[in-house]
Amino acid sequence: MQIWVDADACPVVIKEILFRAAQRTGTLTTLVANQYVQVPKSRHIKSLRVEHGFDVADNEIVRRVEPGDLVITSDIPLAAEVIEKGGQALSFRGELFTLENIRSRLNMRDFMDTLRASGVDTGGQAAMSQTERQAFANHLDRILTQSNPGSESPC
Repeated sequence: MQIWVDADACPVVIKEILFRAAQRTGTLTTLVANQYVQVPKSRHIKSLRVEHGFDVADNEIVRRVEPGDLVITSDIPLAAEVIEKGGQALSFRGELFTLENIRSRLNMRDFMDTLRASGVDTGGQAAMSQTERQAFANHLDRILTQSNPGSESPC
């Protein structure tokens, strides 16, 4: 299993959790972004810079993801494509996207886009809470433990 990170919008605290997990478990983790992303020196952590443009990083992740890989993203259409290819998708806030919930998440996203396009102020997302950080770390830990049962806890 490899971890792919939609790094353009990834919060620093989530990157730090991922860096520690990659080091502890030896899981190759690649941050994909259309700008330079600083990563620690490690044979387990890489960054991949792609050209600027709409969904360029997302498309590169979809192109490279293999069944069983994990993608870290809060981009619901990207998560849907990853799941379709047999990968797993985990949001920055700790929500595991699955075949069972991705369709309703896409529908809600489209509904909110329609509201915003018609001038309704839907507000933004709240700041990430400690509970959400912990949910992310816990889900990541479970996924990494399942894919590599002999590894240490990453968090």
